[in-house]
Amino acid sequence: MKVLGIAGSPRRGGNTDLLLERAIAGARDGGGQTEMVVLSELRIAPCQHCDGCLAEGRCVIDDDMQGLYPKLREADRLILASPVFFMGIAAQTKAMIDRCQALWAIKYVLKRPVALNTDSERKGLFLSVGGTGFSKLFEPSLATIKSFFVVLDMKMAGALTYAKVDGKGAIRSHPTALQDAYEAGRRLIEK
Repeated sequence: MKVLGIAGSPRRGGNTDLLLERAIAGARDGGGQTEMVVLSELRIAPCQHCDGCLAEGRCVIDDDMQGLYPKLREADRLILASPVFFMGIAAQTKAMIDRCQALWAIKYVLKRPVALNTDSERKGLFLSVGGTGFSKLFEPSLATIKSFFVVLDMKMAGALTYAKVDGKGAIRSHPTALQDAYEAGRRLIEK
């Protein structure tokens, strides 16, 4: 089972990275074949809404997103980690999702399957932290992530979100977060 982890934070080694590393470890320990992509290390331009993808389902922008599309289409499981900035996912994560307009075109315009592995149900997990304690801190991000998973033909397997986690490495002080992430990663690969 192919498990793709996507680190969406601009800050390397931060709280969402720590959660993602634990979730990936859980998936790997459960027998998954894991790979991690770090968005801040890729060159991904924002979507230009040029509609160039509508004809063939291929984005006309030639950047690192071209290498990420097949990974998104081949993954059996996806673990996406992004912090919340100003009530939404980080810009690196949002740019990647927006560029999946090409996959949206494959699904809804060209009426072809997005998933290249149609043998089993695909599932996605979202991991996030936010610095404030606002009661609806994660709602805007969750709406975006749910829509993203729908386009990818992935069932939302869950979300682990932690408010009032801001300083680099602060998630380590949470009593259960890292273990929760590990267990969620392990459960994610169960059929």
